[in-house]
Parts: sequence; C-alpha cells; structure tokens
Amino acid sequence: MENKSIPVVAVFDVGKTNKKLLLFDKNYSVLWERSARFLETVDEDGDPCENLESLRLSIFDALHEVLRRDEFDIQAINFAAYGASLVYIDAQGKPLTPLYNYLKDFPADIQQQLYDAYGGVVAFSLATASPSLGSLNSGLQLLRLKREKPDLFGQLAYAVHLPQYLSFLVSGKLCTDLTSIGCHTALWDFKQHHYHQWVEDEGLVGAFPPIVSGDAAFKSTFLGKSYWVGTGLHDSSAALIPYLMSNKEPFVLISTGTWCISLNPFASIDLTIEELQQDCLFYLSYRGTPVKASRLFAGYEHEIQSKRIADFFAVTTAKFRTLEIDWDIIAALTALDLPNAIDLKSFEAIDLHRYPDYQTAYHSLVWCLVKAQVAATQLVLCCTQTARIFVDGGFSRNQIYMSLIAREFPAMEVFAAAMPQATALGAALLMHQHWNTAEIPQNLVELKLFRPHTVS
Repeated sequence: MENKSIPVVAVFDVGKTNKKLLLFDKNYSVLWERSARFLETVDEDGDPCENLESLRLSIFDALHEVLRRDEFDIQAINFAAYGASLVYIDAQGKPLTPLYNYLKDFPADIQQQLYDAYGGVVAFSLATASPSLGSLNSGLQLLRLKREKPDLFGQLAYAVHLPQYLSFLVSGKLCTDLTSIGCHTALWDFKQHHYHQWVEDEGLVGAFPPIVSGDAAFKSTFLGKSYWVGTGLHDSSAALIPYLMSNKEPFVLISTGTWCISLNPFASIDLTIEELQQDCLFYLSYRGTPVKASRLFAGYEHEIQSKRIADFFAVTTAKFRTLEIDWDIIAALTALDLPNAIDLKSFEAIDLHRYPDYQTAYHSLVWCLVKAQVAATQLVLCCTQTARIFVDGGFSRNQIYMSLIAREFPAMEVFAAAMPQATALGAALLMHQHWNTAEIPQNLVELKLFRPHTVS
C-alpha cells in the first residue's frame, strides 16, 4: 500500500510560559500543533526556575506522539527557546544544577569585580554590546558557578544555552550557536568577533562546545527513524529569519508583545554610551552579523493601563480591540496639550477624569505608547538607509497604534505583518536545505500597508 504520509519539519518553540511543538509542511503551513504548560520548580535558594526534567520528558513525549502518527513523516527537527539560561552538563550529559532563572538576583561583588578588571561597566558593556543586566547576562551565570560552587564547577563538562541543550537531547551533539551567545550574554566581543578577553582569562572558553552555523544540522535516529536535527536558536533571533529571507532591502522589525523590540539587521555602527544607557544592545543573527536592537516594556504597560481605563469607565478591555482610529479624537488630544514625552510611563500620571469617554482615554494611551516606541525605534534607525518598517505581534492588529506609527514615520513604508508562529517558522526555515527540495515560498509574510494620515 502506498505511503501517503506528508513530509514535515518539526519545531519545538519553548517559551517561558508556553511550550509548543509545530509541524510545518514543505510550503511552511502549520499542519499540527501541540501546546503544553507545566509548573515551575525552585532552585536551592527557593527561587523559581524552569523544571528541566519536565521539559526533557515533554520533548520526548511529544516526539513519541508525532512519530506514531502515520499521516506525518518527520524529516527534520529544530528548536527555538528563550535565551539567557545556561544548562551545565557533566561528562555523562546530565544537568549538574537547576536551570537558574535569568531574573535571579546576581551578586553585586562578582559583577563589579569583573567590570573593574576590564575597564569599568561602560567599556565592558560597549565591547560586549550588553547592558548591565545581572543574571540576564548569561555569561555571568557561569562565572558565578565558578566563584560560588567550585565543586560543581569542577564536574562541568560543558555549558550550553537552553536551545542547544534541547537540540542535544535529540541529536546527542553539543554545539554553541551564535544567536544564543550574541544576545546580551556579556560573552562576545562584537569588535573582535570572538569571545571577550574575560572568558579567556577565566579559562571558560573550553566550557563552551564548538560554534556552528545556525543552519547546520546533525543526522540522528530516534525510535528507528532518521532525520536532521538543527542546532537550536534564540527565539528573538529566530523570529527575524522569515523577514531576512523574504526581504533584500534594509528594514526594521518592531516585534511587539510584552516587550516591544526594534530590530535592525542592517546597522553596523557601534553602540554609543547614550544608546547603551537607553537599553540598546546588539544581537547576533544566525549568519553571525550584528542586529541592533532596542527594547520597550510597552506591551506590559498597555495591559496595565488598559485595565485602568476599563475599570474607570466600567467597560471591558475587549472594547478596545476593535476600535479604529478617530482622527478627530487625535486632533482634540493634540489641543489638550498631552505630554509629548518619550517616557513610557507618561500616561500613568494622567488623571482619567479629563477624558469624556473610554474611546478618548484609549486613544490617549496608545498615543503615549507610540511616542515612546518612536523614540526607541529611532535608536536603531540611526545611520541606516531604511525605507520599511514591519510591525508584528499584538500591536500589529491594533489599528490605532499602526495608524499613529505610520504618521510618525511619513517617509517610510509602514506595514502590519501577519505571520503565524514567526519564531517557530524561523527555526523551520533554517532546516530548509536539509530536507526540502521545493523553493521557499515568497508569501510567508502577509503585509498590510498603513499610509500616513493627511489632513483633508
């Protein structure tokens, strides 16, 4: 009987909250999806952290499930996961410690000693393109292990970021990926294009497996089935890949969610002290090229202030989802002399009694968020000939937000980009050469152009 199973690439997309497995066909349509959540555990200090054993078991459980399904033929597997989390592996490939949370308090003395030894916090942060973020600078987590737990450090064979640990579970191969070590880790010297001198001086370079290309893959076998296994990717960098593959001209991506991250893969100018102080940094793309980025906690602020408006006017936040922009309200808000500040918190200080209705109040909130977003995005636009801005994520579906962004950038084309599962898709696309003989589709991203508003 003819085998009619569909060739697919499987991607594990591991976020802090949701853990997903998605199957993509040769045209990169999602054919199947499974989502799971499980409770955090705690480390030896009682701080919350990822349950690494539950995560490991869920990976294999999900693989068993899809491999039992006759309708799919898995030919390749890849991983995308949140960064800034290191897994410490012993000689048998077993984790030595919990997966420490990147929000865990970091000892100030260890951090300061490192900065003092390498020119101070500013010089160090500029060289590594990493603002001083404590445990979020994942390289410092390894230094802490060496300082505070020398016995455990003595048992260390390798340190890998979470995406590469997940890849190792399936492939049995250990590697280091540029998108993970190039993301505010304080490990990478962006001027010298290799590990920073402190990593050499502390004898830590050997703790990291060899660096491989982001589109590399290993041949592996599981349950009698052979397939290619990717190296794993940092999730923010994975989400950029579909745009890089479908656009040759320079662009900026504003990826919106709890954090709104402006990404410019075409900016090669070094960071300035002023940019660093405003939470600017560089990522590394899967190609090893720098991606200038700025971050804004705008999605979180939108959630908090939307609830404040809803409570004040006795409506639900669902009312805001379908609001379209009212330019008369925008004109009235302009006349009210609203704060033109770039501070994300500017709306928080406004007394809601000044607004006649929830529609006006919500327009005002988005106005303030957009002002802050424009300032953040301008940080990565500097010195580049960029003609397009793509906005994806939650705010791309907010008509007021998109209209105001288009008005603030009148010389550029501003698009709302709709792409289901951008992070997983990026990880899938990097496996293309290993299993898919078809051309990569050109319509992976659905775009809607927003034109600047002109007064009639």
